[in-house]
Amino acid sequence: MAKKPVEKQEVETTGHEWDGIQEFNNPLPRWWLWTTYACIIWGIGYVIAYPAIPLPGGATPGLLGYSSRGEVAADIAAIDAMNAPLVARINELDLTEIATDDLVGGEADGFAYNGGQAVFQTFCAQCHGAGANGFVGYPSLIDDDWIWGGTIEDIHTTISYGIRHETNLDTRISEMPAFGEFLSKEEIGDIVEYVGSLSGINGAVATEENEMLFLDNCAACHMDDGTGDRFAGAPNLTDAIWLYGSDVETLTHTVTFARAGVMPAWEGRLSESQIRQAAVYIHSLGGGE
Repeated sequence: MAKKPVEKQEVETTGHEWDGIQEFNNPLPRWWLWTTYACIIWGIGYVIAYPAIPLPGGATPGLLGYSSRGEVAADIAAIDAMNAPLVARINELDLTEIATDDLVGGEADGFAYNGGQAVFQTFCAQCHGAGANGFVGYPSLIDDDWIWGGTIEDIHTTISYGIRHETNLDTRISEMPAFGEFLSKEEIGDIVEYVGSLSGINGAVATEENEMLFLDNCAACHMDDGTGDRFAGAPNLTDAIWLYGSDVETLTHTVTFARAGVMPAWEGRLSESQIRQAAVYIHSLGGGE
């Protein structure tokens, strides 16, 4: 007796059709469905066990009490505990002794040097550059031209209290007057000419008249010979290093409107050890005195 042929059932369509092509409504494979269900169950378990749902007061903590922030904090605390003797050593040494100390000194492999480099790259490089060569308005730290002094004690003081940082009572303060408020353009031009002659730039030539203008208005801070005064934060005008530029237009703008750059005070924001390490690193860059 012949078997009755099985009638082939037509699969329903989703109703979508484009250019004669219909979309069939075939059931999903079983393995795919079970994998999806397993992922859903795993996701629900994860939300219950770990921090997951953000709320106004913070994410749900999860039953396991795990915190990635807490894990990082624990790792940092462990490293701090390991470094505690080195940090204490840096704080107890005289500033001039740190770089040569057997425990924390040494360049390239020294704890103080490497710590100072990390501090510099994190907090100082944005203004002074990754290589500490500075930008317009931000002094280079690798030459021997220092506005406030280049000994390690001077550098430590500058880092700690900043320059013209209004909220720090110990900050370094100097103020250049805006000569455009009481000198004529011709007189300012004569001063610019004389300042240029001090370092031999812009083809400037000193005359007795513009020298007298300089002595009457500028020498009190920059000294009669233009070599500056570190105690007052007045830069040397006789070298080839210019913080804002040495062309006539820039010098005229400086004399007319003055300059007053600000450096933040890092005391209270960095630890004493970090400030000392930064001072050691900066002092080692080639310009330290």
